[in-house]
Amino acid sequence: MKYVLTVLCLLFLQLFSAQEEDMMYADGVFSFEENKPQKVFTNWTRVRKEADVKSQVIDSLQTNQQVIILKKEEAILRLGERGANWYKVSYQKGDAVSEGYIWGGNLSVGYRNKNGYDFLFGLSKTVDRKSKEYKGTEKQNIAGIKVMEGNALIDEVYFDTGRGEELSYATFTIESGHKLQNVELTLKAMVSGEACGIASYNQYVLFRDKKLVALPQLTNVGDADVYYHSEEFVFPNDKGGIPNAFIFKMEEMERDDKDREKKKRSSKTYFWNGSSYQLK
Repeated sequence: MKYVLTVLCLLFLQLFSAQEEDMMYADGVFSFEENKPQKVFTNWTRVRKEADVKSQVIDSLQTNQQVIILKKEEAILRLGERGANWYKVSYQKGDAVSEGYIWGGNLSVGYRNKNGYDFLFGLSKTVDRKSKEYKGTEKQNIAGIKVMEGNALIDEVYFDTGRGEELSYATFTIESGHKLQNVELTLKAMVSGEACGIASYNQYVLFRDKKLVALPQLTNVGDADVYYHSEEFVFPNDKGGIPNAFIFKMEEMERDDKDREKKKRSSKTYFWNGSSYQLK
């Protein structure tokens, strides 16, 4: 009898584990509110008749097309390391207003308008990247920022971004030029997890003369009072900043078995010549 119960228990655990693996989750950065506008990030985004990748394509939308989120569907599609719900949307082309379903991964995670330009932040694809930790490859999400003038793409830059739990939350903001020569404004894209030990990534991008310049990416991670790793930039308009340069600062802390803090700090300076940066 005990043997039978043990076998049944093992079968149940295997079934539960298999169900867990089959469950599909959407990344939080692709959670959009109903009755709110959003912008299309991926060019030639397909509009389908139903919320299914096999459904009939009834239209396609270009980058920077505004849509209104009508309904968030339960159906989730995962492509590479990107998982998102399907959304029923409405949009206007000319005088006609249409409706259909699009995959949330094709929408901008964030967008801003400044000085007549639209700036879009989104995730573009997943690529296979050689792993530094083990033999083989791993999946890496690629994010991008685009600057649009109406329907015209002015410039775009791409960079690595988070995966899995690191895509729970995102922000996209516009800052000043930080007193860097010829810099009109600074864009800051951030993705983050919601739990301890999950990293957040900050990507600064400078905008000058209709060009985007991506700075080195910053990573921050920590677990309560056990350890942390923080990275930041000190710009010319910050306390301790220097003209026409930005300073990278890193600090790490880890507690040992006797609850003693061990800290490590480092910094390096990048000079800005008005169009590009160079490590000192």
